[in-house]
Amino acid sequence: MSAAKIGSISKSFLEHIFIYILAFITIAPFIWMFLTSVKDMADIYVYPPQWLPSVFHFDNYIKVFEAAPFARYYMNSFFVAAVVTLGQLITCSLAAYAFARLNFKGRNTLFLLFLGTMMIPYNVTMIPSFMVLYWLGWVDTYQALIVPGLASAFGTFLLRQFFITIPKELEEAAYLDGASKFTVLKKIIIPLSKPALATLAIFTFMGVFNDFIWALIVLNSEDLRTVQLGLAIFRDRYLTQWDLLMAGSVTAVMPILLVFFFAQKYFIKGITLSGLKD
Repeated sequence: MSAAKIGSISKSFLEHIFIYILAFITIAPFIWMFLTSVKDMADIYVYPPQWLPSVFHFDNYIKVFEAAPFARYYMNSFFVAAVVTLGQLITCSLAAYAFARLNFKGRNTLFLLFLGTMMIPYNVTMIPSFMVLYWLGWVDTYQALIVPGLASAFGTFLLRQFFITIPKELEEAAYLDGASKFTVLKKIIIPLSKPALATLAIFTFMGVFNDFIWALIVLNSEDLRTVQLGLAIFRDRYLTQWDLLMAGSVTAVMPILLVFFFAQKYFIKGITLSGLKD
């Protein structure tokens, strides 16, 4: 075996070792969280800390649902995340198609102003948004969680960048057959944009499901609490019960991991293709 080939194998081996180390560093907190969730309190406070519990207490996952209405919290989070995700897919698709394909006066200027809203810090818009919801009488309702998130400048930008990669000849052929612009969007653009739509859906679902600040601001009723808000209140209420808190945290993380795991190929493809142009 030549020296060059040996050097190449050694380099590849070292690169893989480095990647595995980084991967372990990344997932180590999640492993610790899961192992803590199946410990009893005595194992948690052992010093020096031990990774593995002396006895696995999987009943902690049952206890956490008995200690707080987490089933209701999960239902609220899934409902809000699903509605907001569907809403953004609709509104962002319409806006992105207008910016990508329709010719109207001031289109580029309006698009730049639209993108400019992404530069405004979220903290700046929280109070005005809350005041609008207060005047509408929507505080402590599902509308307060859903309506402000139904449109997204980022989602519009992401889909627009993908739409402009679709050949215009497909649309022109549809127009010759008498199709309207809405029909072209529904029958041609949307089916060809599944990777970008999946990417937007993943981003939106993860962001809404993990949102804490906005839910804390607009909600008062326990029946409307999302899982992230429920975990925070559970921590304050059961400050020393780290086993149950970690069990609740694991159940809160699992839906996001599952969504990303099953949709990662669309996510990667959508991110890759959204930056391309004709």
